Amino acid sequence: MSLIELVDLSHSYGERKILRGLSLSIDKGEVFTLIGPTGAGKTTLLRIIDLLEVPGAGEIFFDGKCIPPSGKQRLEIRRRMSFIHQKPQVFNLSVYDNVACGLRWRGEEKGRIAGKVDHILEIVGLEGYKNRNARTLSGGEAQRVALARSLVLEPEVLLLDEPTANLDPVSTTKIEQLISYIARQRNTTMIMATHVMSQGQQLADRIGVLLEGKLVQTGNAIDIFHSPQNEQVAHFVGMENIIKGVIIANDEGIATVNTDSNAIQAVSSYPVGKEVYACIRPEDITLALSSIQSSARNSFPAKITQVTFLGPLSRVETDCGFRLVALVTKISVEELNLQPGTEVYATFKATGVHIIERQAS
Repeated sequence: MSLIELVDLSHSYGERKILRGLSLSIDKGEVFTLIGPTGAGKTTLLRIIDLLEVPGAGEIFFDGKCIPPSGKQRLEIRRRMSFIHQKPQVFNLSVYDNVACGLRWRGEEKGRIAGKVDHILEIVGLEGYKNRNARTLSGGEAQRVALARSLVLEPEVLLLDEPTANLDPVSTTKIEQLISYIARQRNTTMIMATHVMSQGQQLADRIGVLLEGKLVQTGNAIDIFHSPQNEQVAHFVGMENIIKGVIIANDEGIATVNTDSNAIQAVSSYPVGKEVYACIRPEDITLALSSIQSSARNSFPAKITQVTFLGPLSRVETDCGFRLVALVTKISVEELNLQPGTEVYATFKATGVHIIERQAS
């Protein structure tokens, strides 16, 4: 049985529709990540799950019981959850008192409070900060205080809203490591909203894509990032190569897609005549200065039109009759002397092509 189940949720602020007919089940101990652009409705959905807001329509079930819009049962369920906000909220008190406050409000015995707080500060790596005023901490340290304050209450469900927003890379890594540790060691059910794709891939058991208030696809990282269900999801998850075409042949599951300028081969069961998009992730494309023998079914002569350096990687845009973007290492760019005007061969496997049916507009 699911720990949390949302059934046909809708919500609006005035005339603005935020969530539209959303249904979702989350199992106990699952790490579920919501990805979507700013304004998609992620924070509103977390607030509704945390029972801070009542949805305009639909039902919420917790541990098999339908949650009423008000009353004692609602409060009892809220105490089983904890919410960490995008901007860490700390009181003008010591780190110790910030973490201990929830336990004090719940009437925990003083000696037990000290033991629990010391233990949780050790977990989040702040054991030497207990007497520091929390307002003097860095953003990453303050977020760890907020995390400790939630974890010390031992919630069944931990909700995180953009937990690494505005943090530096080192602090981001520490928070991600903590989230991973909590998921492994405590079996805490976690629901995290983020627009950082890598967090969804690294941390989640399952991912949901929220676009314009609709949960348009759920699945594991491979499902979401390599097999998007429609063009909208494909664009959002970084499938830069989305090429229009029509299937002109299908030989035992190997489809030939006519793009007007070239033919792409892909693994697909769609029949001849189907209008489709051929989608290829940039990292699945290799570039070489000459044609090479390989098992890849797709290899096209191309001319580089743009090279953009992205840290250790480089985004290489090419023209091979259609626009094709490859993501290769910076070392490869330098060794092959890749630059605008360089002629190359762009190669990718049929299994690396994901086919999406084009919907009638």
